[in-house]
Amino acid sequence: MSDNEKKPLGVRGGPRSGHVKQSFSHGRTKSVVVETKRKRVVVPKPGTPGNSAGSAAPSGTPSKSAPRPAGISDAEMERRLKAVQAAKASEADEAQRRAAEDLAREEERNRKRAEIEEKEREEREREERARKKAEEEEDKRAEKKAAEAAPEPAPPSPENAPVADKAPTRGAPPKKAKPEPERREKPGKGDDRRRSGKLTLNQALSEDGGRRRSMAAMKRKQERARQKAMGGPQQREKVTRDVQVPETIVVSELANRMAERVADVVKALMQNGIMATQNQSIDADTAELIVEEFGHRIQRVSDADVEDVIQQVEDDPKELKTRPPVITIMGHVDHGKTSLLDAIRKTNVVSGEAGGITQHIGAYQVTTESGAVLTFLDTPGHAAFTSMRSRGAQVTDIVILVVAADDSVMPQTIEAIKHARAAGVPMIVAINKIDRPGADPDKVRAELLQHEVIVEKMSGDVLDVEVSAINGTGLDELLENIALQAELLELRANPDRAAIGAVIEAQLDVGRGPVATVLIQNGTLHQGDIFVVGEQWGKVRALVNDHGDRVPEAGPSVPVEVLGLNGTPEAGDVLNVVETEAQAREISEYRQEAAKDKRAAAGAATTLEQLMAKAKEDADVSELPIVVKADVQGSAEAIVQAMEKIGNEEVRVRVLHYGVGAITETDIGLAEASGAPVIGFNVRANAPARQSANQKGVEIRYYSVIYDLVDDVKAAASGLLSAEVREHFIGYAEIKEVFKVTGVGKVAGCQVTEGAARRSAGVRLLRDNVVIHEGTLKTLKRFKDEVKEVNVGQECGMAFENYEDIRPGDVIEIFVREEVERSLD
Repeated sequence: MSDNEKKPLGVRGGPRSGHVKQSFSHGRTKSVVVETKRKRVVVPKPGTPGNSAGSAAPSGTPSKSAPRPAGISDAEMERRLKAVQAAKASEADEAQRRAAEDLAREEERNRKRAEIEEKEREEREREERARKKAEEEEDKRAEKKAAEAAPEPAPPSPENAPVADKAPTRGAPPKKAKPEPERREKPGKGDDRRRSGKLTLNQALSEDGGRRRSMAAMKRKQERARQKAMGGPQQREKVTRDVQVPETIVVSELANRMAERVADVVKALMQNGIMATQNQSIDADTAELIVEEFGHRIQRVSDADVEDVIQQVEDDPKELKTRPPVITIMGHVDHGKTSLLDAIRKTNVVSGEAGGITQHIGAYQVTTESGAVLTFLDTPGHAAFTSMRSRGAQVTDIVILVVAADDSVMPQTIEAIKHARAAGVPMIVAINKIDRPGADPDKVRAELLQHEVIVEKMSGDVLDVEVSAINGTGLDELLENIALQAELLELRANPDRAAIGAVIEAQLDVGRGPVATVLIQNGTLHQGDIFVVGEQWGKVRALVNDHGDRVPEAGPSVPVEVLGLNGTPEAGDVLNVVETEAQAREISEYRQEAAKDKRAAAGAATTLEQLMAKAKEDADVSELPIVVKADVQGSAEAIVQAMEKIGNEEVRVRVLHYGVGAITETDIGLAEASGAPVIGFNVRANAPARQSANQKGVEIRYYSVIYDLVDDVKAAASGLLSAEVREHFIGYAEIKEVFKVTGVGKVAGCQVTEGAARRSAGVRLLRDNVVIHEGTLKTLKRFKDEVKEVNVGQECGMAFENYEDIRPGDVIEIFVREEVERSLD
């Protein structure tokens, strides 16, 4: 059969079967049939390269006589042989490439090692030269000292002079033989203590591979050796510092400012008899002692020095620019101040105020037809807002005093005059409501004379204008007078500096947080500026003008609402811009601590006797406690001031807490503990506070007009007053005879000489017109019968309760008592 003929398939080329006996415990066995597959042999095609006659077959290749596997053609066999040869060639190329790379890495490693060894050799040579130089200098110094200490040698003779040159002097010490320098063995490859090349995993896991010293450790060792060769470590020069020490300072902070170790400072304190840890504070005198002991200079500073960052620099006159005037409108309540401002602004603010009266300070900017910009402050006219009007006068340039022509000068008008004079600002009198039937402007001018306000029509220097806010009469003349007064004042400010402003009003807005209405007085306030205002600080998040629009900046005389405070400031606080948040926070903390200390000092500045007297006084005074929450700071302060004026020597109103914002559960808890009502002025209680108030039985009263609030609190305080007892005289009776009745005691036989005698009335016993007893009647009889009343001219019998010292001729005064309810005026 030829090779090209196909062979029939059979079991010859397939797997071979056999039997295997398996043994189990207890002598059991089992015969299992297994199959073993025959190994496949690849037979190359006859005549292929490498298998020609006379050449040896390659390793791993079957010989020509080897049988070819079934089903493999010559083409397939040749293709497989080529694939095997190509794979072997590829493996050979890869092996050559890896060998070349290993060789290159080894050469690079050897080059780096040679460089490092060269550097070490140069470093050792430098150290050797430095050591030799140091030893030579040491030998020279030793020789010099020995020569100075030895006696003067005799001059050498000429014959032994050459010998003297060669031999040392008799008294001179012999030269020390220089010690042979230690030869540092060049570290071999196995003893190298430094890392050369990369640290492999085997090296790291080996016994000494992970303990090799780092390059930094080797450098430190070389530095120590160099210093030792040069004669020891060089002492660094002591740095003297200026150490700022406040009134009290923590020990660790003092060490930090001196750049000294804390342990050394604590040790110095202990040596001076002061046992203090690093977290304890010491006073300035002790700190000064420690600073001087360490060789530094002390600078005493005060806690108040933190405010020095607020620069109070004088502005260059060349940088000053004209600014709009700030006009404050003052006057009595309901004299038309806000209506006059409405007519100027052509708006309607009065309709937005509760009860038609102004509850807050409003700040507005108005541009006149001539182009002049004016800033107006509208202050409340009610007596409770005295402090608010006072703040308005402090930041104003011109005061417009509004007086109603049909009502004349009133108490708050006089108060406004006093505020304007205290502020030292010019005044313009606006006589309003001249359209009313009973208007009499001349009467107003005449009454102003009584308060030393002399208008121009009365040959004075105070401008006066007759206006009507309803009809718009005289408004143009009023604006002209304001512009004229502003020109005379020459108002100027520097807009190119850090802003300074005054808080006109402050409130806690639910959606925006603490909001302050600020009138910029100097400089320009930009969005993003960091500022401190009173005890609070913040970063300007947004600026809102009087029209409700956001603006990027606000210049002098511009009123804006400032958002971004961390708390609600007090109305009247000054706003100053600082450079960093750290400065603002530090100033704020200092002011808070100062205010706390001031309050504590005010409470502690009393002696024990004063405390006892105050406690006794308070025991006799009834108090009406209240909790006040208002929408803005100015209203809260005005309510508190009004509450302080309510009361007398018997009763008073005590404000337990007042604040800005909605009524919260905390307010309810405080009111419940003190049995006080909660008063909300233009604010409401939140849902948890309402539920808490219902559960605890706390009364919440809401108000939007301050008149109603004051009247209700006054009425409630009047209920605490004890009723007034009044006596009404009824009559007199004269004792004619005294009888002793068994079981009753002494009974006076009397005759009513005036008025009448009643059994329920009070009586006084008079002897020679002197009261010797006051009490009540035990019995009143007419003949033998008990009667309620005996009229004048009739006789009766009287007996006193628990009193029997009665004599003929004594006079009995009869009266009745009546309780009358009192109220606070």
